[in-house]
Amino acid sequence: MTLPPVPRLDIHQHLRNLPIPLVYEGPCPGGQVGAAYVRWPDGHRSVLTRGPDVSHLLTVARAAGIPAPRYELVQPPVVVQELLPGSAASTPTAAIVQSMIEINRRCRGILAGRSDIPGLRLHLREDGPGFCLHESLRTYDSRTRHLLDQVEEIGRAFPDTLEGDDLVHTDFHPENVLVDATGAVTGVIDWDGATRGNADFDLFTLRFDLAHRAPDLHVDVPDTVALLCWAHMSLRMVDWAIRHFTAAEVTAWLDVARRLRPR
Repeated sequence: MTLPPVPRLDIHQHLRNLPIPLVYEGPCPGGQVGAAYVRWPDGHRSVLTRGPDVSHLLTVARAAGIPAPRYELVQPPVVVQELLPGSAASTPTAAIVQSMIEINRRCRGILAGRSDIPGLRLHLREDGPGFCLHESLRTYDSRTRHLLDQVEEIGRAFPDTLEGDDLVHTDFHPENVLVDATGAVTGVIDWDGATRGNADFDLFTLRFDLAHRAPDLHVDVPDTVALLCWAHMSLRMVDWAIRHFTAAEVTAWLDVARRLRPR
C-alpha cells in the first residue's frame, strides 16, 4: 500500500477565491506544501499559505515578545499573513540556535488557564491529520516496522496528549525562522500546528532537526518528556520521508531516530 504525499498548495486557485484581488509574486523558499508572496492593492506584500486560523495564539505570542506574524486575511483553507523581516535560516548556526532557545523560553507559561485550547496530540496510537501516518511505516520495510513497534508501544504506555501551559509551535526548526545578519531570529513562521502543551516538545523538534542538518549543534531536552517527543518525531519524520522524499532520506531519518532514542 502506497500512501499519497500531502498535495502542494494550488496558489492560483486560492487567489481566485479571495474577496480581495491579490497579485502573485512568486513562491516562498523552502517547505514542502507551498507558500507564496502576494501583493495587496495598496502595494504592501504578504505571504499566502495553507493553514487554520491560529490568530488568537499569535496575538498571545506577540504579547510575549515572540516575533510571530499577524494574520491579515483568513479564507479557509488558506491565510494571508504579515511578511516579517529577515531571511530564511537555511544554514543553522550556534547563534541561530541560541536565539531559538530564547524564543522557546518566552513561550513558557503564556497559556496558563487556557483549557479551551486543546493539548498537544502526539498521534502515537493512530494517524495524525495528514502526518504521523502509521501505515507508511508498517508497509515500507522491516526497519520502519521495527520503529513503528517501538512508537506504538510507547503510545500504549503513556497518554497521547502532552499537556502543559506553554505555547507550542510543533514545527520549530531553523527553516521556520527568519534571521538577521547576526543570527538573531527576527521572525517565526509556519504556526499552523500551534497549540497548548509542553514547550520542551519544540526543543526536541529542534534537536531532531539539527541531528539531521547540523549534527555538531546540540540542544538539551529534559528526560521527563524526551521519550514521548522521540516517539512522535521518529514517526513523523520517517513517515514524511517515505511519502515525500527518497529512500536515502528514509534511511537518514531512521539513523537520527536510532541515535536520539533516549536510554
